[in-house]
Amino acid sequence: MIRLTNLTKRYGSFTAVDGIDLEVPSGELFGFLGPNGAGKTTTLRMIAGILKPTSGVVEIGGDDLERKPRKAKTRMGFIPDRPFVYDKLTGAEFLRFVAALYGQEGPAIERRMDELLKLFDLAPWKDELTESYSHGMRQKLIISSALIHQPEVIVVDEPMVGLDPKSARLLKDLFREFTSRGGTILMSTHTLEVAEDMCDRIGIIQGGKIVACGTMAELRHQFAAGDASLEDLFLRLTGGTPELELGHVFDR
Repeated sequence: MIRLTNLTKRYGSFTAVDGIDLEVPSGELFGFLGPNGAGKTTTLRMIAGILKPTSGVVEIGGDDLERKPRKAKTRMGFIPDRPFVYDKLTGAEFLRFVAALYGQEGPAIERRMDELLKLFDLAPWKDELTESYSHGMRQKLIISSALIHQPEVIVVDEPMVGLDPKSARLLKDLFREFTSRGGTILMSTHTLEVAEDMCDRIGIIQGGKIVACGTMAELRHQFAAGDASLEDLFLRLTGGTPELELGHVFDR
């Protein structure tokens, strides 16, 4: 479970995240959407403990992130939008390193590491330095590192970036299996088709505030949108698109 209470982040006079209240229960995949600069990544980084909120509370599995940071973070796996890894470690060394951060090592971790590397087709590169990995391979290694300690909650920012179609489908199936077993996922993505297909509920953030939240059926009903797609709803709620004469772009 993830619970945010009046979560706020300010930079001087600028408010990036403005008093967000949100609860994502166990067994739910929640989609977190918004235009660039709306506050999505800032929110996720506060949940992950990378940024300190100006005010408000983040709870992971009932543990207050500020009061019990180690216990809260142990419950969570974080997949950032950019797959930063340590280039001078092998894939296996990187996963062992991450597992050790959570106080886990030994045969059980070795087995889980091998299972994850095999699952993501990284087993042949297990003992290769990550500096030789492609962007997609790094992304799969980062996903593996978020799962290595068997978290209860996954927070993920743009999970499909850099993945080939096979790996993207695998990740979708993995997320569905995770939530079916009672796990919680908060996922930010710009790929609206992925969000509409995968997410149990969707929240749309604009200007640091959540302006809509619910299932697709609830969002359509709330905004009298008929059978509108998520793309239509998203554009309506975030300001739409300007009327442009696109042909002028190609005029000589």
